[in-house]
Amino acid sequence: MSAPLEFGIDTFGDVTVDADGNRLSYAQVIRNVVEEAVLADSLGIDAIGLGEHHRDDFAISAPEIVLATIAGRTEHIRLGTAVTVLSSDDPVRVFEKFATLDAVSSGRAEIILGRGSFTESFPLFGYDLAQYEELFEEKLDLLFHLLPEGPVTWQGKLRPGLKDQHVYPKTESGRLRTWVGVGGSPQSVVRAASYAMPLMLAIIGGQPERFAPYVDLYHRALAQLEVPKLPVGVHSPGYLAETDKQAREELWPHYRAMHDRIGRERGWGPTTRDRFEAEADEGALYVGAPETVAAKIAKTVRALGVDRFEFKYSSGTLAHEKLMNTIRLYGEEVVPRVKELLAQTPATSSAG
Repeated sequence: MSAPLEFGIDTFGDVTVDADGNRLSYAQVIRNVVEEAVLADSLGIDAIGLGEHHRDDFAISAPEIVLATIAGRTEHIRLGTAVTVLSSDDPVRVFEKFATLDAVSSGRAEIILGRGSFTESFPLFGYDLAQYEELFEEKLDLLFHLLPEGPVTWQGKLRPGLKDQHVYPKTESGRLRTWVGVGGSPQSVVRAASYAMPLMLAIIGGQPERFAPYVDLYHRALAQLEVPKLPVGVHSPGYLAETDKQAREELWPHYRAMHDRIGRERGWGPTTRDRFEAEADEGALYVGAPETVAAKIAKTVRALGVDRFEFKYSSGTLAHEKLMNTIRLYGEEVVPRVKELLAQTPATSSAG
């Protein structure tokens, strides 16, 4: 690979419970996320991504503000989103907020753009869900024109245009690192390549190896567009404990409650223990002891040839103390072990 593999963590700021099972306040959950990020930075983890949601079970609706707080408590960790819901935001404001975050963090800000798997932000901010695709496409195009940080002349259909407009502040590096998050659509993969943005694959179910054609498609699209090679990342959920049995037993009730709650909204059937075990064994759920999870991450990296692995460590109401332990095990044991495994068997890109 062209650069060392990066290791990140992600959280949506899931509203958790205390030791007695009492639901924590949103404020306490946000403060806990800051402490989780500080721990990750101290362990040398490369990046943290905070999801943007506008619903009862997630505390973070303004990730840029939480990230700015984290910036003041950390030194090295890159600060990004997982994801910024661009469809219901304004690209100019997104650029301004992240350019400001980049300033206070001395160049550590990055954006991961997405359409979002939840849609609460659309009615909240007055957007029509019937324009779900069109909103994202147009706003992505505007943000693409903002990233070079020069005067922008742009015209769309859903937002007033710009004419020779500068947007401030400018960044010290001259460009914000901006990824496009994709859930598995070939069109979205090609679109990321066409805008010369790194690709972040959200692999949250099924065998990760099935995404190899998407990685290959992305690299082929970049080559056809004569764009230099860009990073590819993977975002997947997981949980760590001292043993495989402990990790699965601790995660299962929270995993089931979260999936069943979301499933009721979307018309899915109840989650079964067999399905959970299958995802843990062969799917996109990285749960177990550090050695087990490290081997599974290394397998995914080899299969897809990715440049970053982002481990979504929060899951429903799992307590803050357990999340801190997961982060500690990830930074102290999993990351070094993955590096060892990959050094023994060099990773190869699926694009060849």
